[in-house]
Amino acid sequence: MSFDRRKEILKAAYDSFSLFGYKATTIDQVARLANVGKGTIYTYFKNKEELLDEIIINLINDMEKAADETLNPDKPFQENVHQALYRMLEFRLDHQLTIKLVQEKRDIGTPVVENMIKKLENSMLLFIQDKIEQAIQRDVIKACDPEVMAFMLMKMYVALIFDWEKDRKPLSKEEIANIFDLYIFKGLSK
Repeated sequence: MSFDRRKEILKAAYDSFSLFGYKATTIDQVARLANVGKGTIYTYFKNKEELLDEIIINLINDMEKAADETLNPDKPFQENVHQALYRMLEFRLDHQLTIKLVQEKRDIGTPVVENMIKKLENSMLLFIQDKIEQAIQRDVIKACDPEVMAFMLMKMYVALIFDWEKDRKPLSKEEIANIFDLYIFKGLSK
């Protein structure tokens, strides 16, 4: 029963953060949405920052699982990296919470939200870095600095998916894959 109550609290917090953002969400709101007393929330969580942190950790796990599911050992490294990166960014776009947090970071600059976005982005970087390290060990790609390469790949994907389409026609998934193949991966291939 306590596990279910904890899940209900997390769901209510997720909903509230998704609708109102971190700054505007209160423990009272979460308690009302979860249909529990405010004290019950404090039984499980110290504060709303801890609530958001657990939600972000769960989101990261789900995002990494979704990215892992796109990987196919029979496909080339570059196709797998493209699929994983695209899926992780797509995952972020599919979740109202991440959209709301990015807006709050941009508009208000709430430090807790900035830290949570950083945590989310760092998990994406580490995921891709791990795939690069594995490819280097398997001698599939040239040796490079996996941390730098992961950073470059992610930032370029973000730029081509989000920044590019602010003033231009959006690029398709295939166009992005071709751009990366031409400008990045051909330079890594053996």
